[in-house]
Amino acid sequence: MQNARVSTPNRIVIVGGGSGGISVAASLLARQRSLEITIIEPTDVHYYQPGWTMVGGGIFSIADTRRPMESMIPKGVKWVKDTVVSFDPANNSVLLGSGSKVPYDRLIVSPGLKLNWDGVEGLRDALGKNGVTSNYRHDLAPYTWRLVREMKSGHAVFTQPGMPIKCAGAPQKAMYLSADHWRRKGRLKDVSIDFCNAGGVLFGVADYVPALMEYVSRYGSNLRFGETLIRVDGPAKTAWFQKSGADGSKTVVETKFDFLHVVPPQLAPEFIRESPLADQAGWMDVDQQTLRHKKFSNIYGLGDVTNTPNAKTVAAARKQGPVVAYNVLSDMGIGRGSAIYDGYGACPLTVERGKIVLAEFCYGGKLAPTFPPSLLKGTRPTRTAWWLKAHVLPTVYWKGMLKGHEWLAKPSIQP
Repeated sequence: MQNARVSTPNRIVIVGGGSGGISVAASLLARQRSLEITIIEPTDVHYYQPGWTMVGGGIFSIADTRRPMESMIPKGVKWVKDTVVSFDPANNSVLLGSGSKVPYDRLIVSPGLKLNWDGVEGLRDALGKNGVTSNYRHDLAPYTWRLVREMKSGHAVFTQPGMPIKCAGAPQKAMYLSADHWRRKGRLKDVSIDFCNAGGVLFGVADYVPALMEYVSRYGSNLRFGETLIRVDGPAKTAWFQKSGADGSKTVVETKFDFLHVVPPQLAPEFIRESPLADQAGWMDVDQQTLRHKKFSNIYGLGDVTNTPNAKTVAAARKQGPVVAYNVLSDMGIGRGSAIYDGYGACPLTVERGKIVLAEFCYGGKLAPTFPPSLLKGTRPTRTAWWLKAHVLPTVYWKGMLKGHEWLAKPSIQP
């Protein structure tokens, strides 16, 4: 590992003001108030992104999911409202879009990932009209709900790109909530549903698939595996998919639609992909347990931008924040040993209004339930899980995770 000289031991810079960046700043301050922390974040608004699926299903309003960024920055943390252009780890500095440099002693990188709307031909121009929408954009989630309410009959298509993506269950959650609404309104018999998944399985952790398949059958959804969205023509209400055959063949499938919910392909931000922090695939290269960079020992990463093989969810960031906070301070001589991240991630799979399959798992797809099976019935849908998703988890996020309260998120420490 390389570690450049350190001048001011307490100087910590965090790239990103999303769930990972804010939570790790709060966890650091909860442990050591005297730290000098700077967050670099260009946007004015902080979003609770897991709520956007609920907006698209008519449960939350978009206002429920946003707060002014200024109100989210922990007290005592300096906010630099700028973009990051590049990193200079040899000299412990970050170059900003304004041309200035921000020096650091420890760097924490958590900018999230990039939604590649231009990765599908015609998609950017098609969004927000002609029945084309996506819950992956805050301004489009309300349009999703409008389309769902207005649809009386026709062909609804839901897409999922190749992995990795943030919240791998969100593409099908959009389908379930939409179909459930049409079922409740007596319209489901008049709506044909296709779920076009670039992958080969409905969900990556097999234990949860049987319950999900029951809802696929209930809603009459047609699962189209191995199909990747490559082009959209909004006015013509036509989408094209590249279908991958078992023999490696590639064919193009044309599909007409009345309603199209798109999840775009996703990748690391360009300033990460082209930096010395990236692995060969462009993701930030960190140790999957300590979240320390594999080459630069005074740099850590968390959230969607890293190459750790876990689900990219807020639940993962909730567990990762305390791990990084502990390890940064331990590296500074405040504390002993290393905190270990076990790959925990969670995906509340909203299968109908009022019921959720709460998927919780660690590295390797090992189940990791927070609550006993007697409460949440393991891999089955429950109303209790819905109550957690709709009422408890937003509070845990705003008042717990982002405030340095590590409820059910205390890290495991190894000597």
